[in-house]
Amino acid sequence: MATVLILGVSSGFGAAAARAFARAGYDVAGVHLDRRGTQPQVDAVRADIEAAGRQAWFFNQNAADDEGRARIVAELRERCGEGGVAALLHSLAFGSLAPFVGERAATRKQLEMTLDVMGSSLVYWAQDLVAAGLLGQGGRIWAMTSSGSHMVWPGYGPVSAAKAVLEAACRQLAVELAPRGITTNAILAGVTDTPALRKIPGADELVKKALARNPGGRLTTPEDVADALVLLAQPGARWINGNVLRIDGGEDIAG
Repeated sequence: MATVLILGVSSGFGAAAARAFARAGYDVAGVHLDRRGTQPQVDAVRADIEAAGRQAWFFNQNAADDEGRARIVAELRERCGEGGVAALLHSLAFGSLAPFVGERAATRKQLEMTLDVMGSSLVYWAQDLVAAGLLGQGGRIWAMTSSGSHMVWPGYGPVSAAKAVLEAACRQLAVELAPRGITTNAILAGVTDTPALRKIPGADELVKKALARNPGGRLTTPEDVADALVLLAQPGARWINGNVLRIDGGEDIAG
């Protein structure tokens, strides 16, 4: 069985996807950046993957580091072999939350770091995986975006810009990789209670509005998204390419 590579595997969408893909019979390679305090949640994800009878290869590494990425790709090439990565999930939620103007305005360093980690890094991973022959015919690339890519939230400017970059990268990769049989789609979940959400200024208000708006009467869960990704990995989803796919129970259209 092939391997799914998840960037941001230790929590939120990444952790839920790791568990769902393991249950579906995939091995999981995961990249995360955790210190001692959050290591238990990493261990819990790994344990659940192994309990499902699958292998877990985790790398505690900055996913935006070029040398680190090269080492991981080389190790995956050795472990998985040609075409061994069935899918790449980009679920990195590390960036600066700050306004663009005022006393606490985002600095150049903060903005460029956010754009790199949450946006451009998708391109570098895709480049290396394809060049190594790991991601080939039938491969899938997904990247977690948000409605912040086209809406304004207080203090969300740097992340909003990164999400717009991410969606643009998905469109370009979708076209360039289609001849290789690889599809690329951005995933736009509804408001979901994740560690990343709780860091956003005014998160409580976002949750309140989502609960009032969603026709399902609840927030989206990481498991809702993970289950959909497993479906999108199936051969029958081969013609779904270049989209921003909403997995939100109808939240967005309910206005």
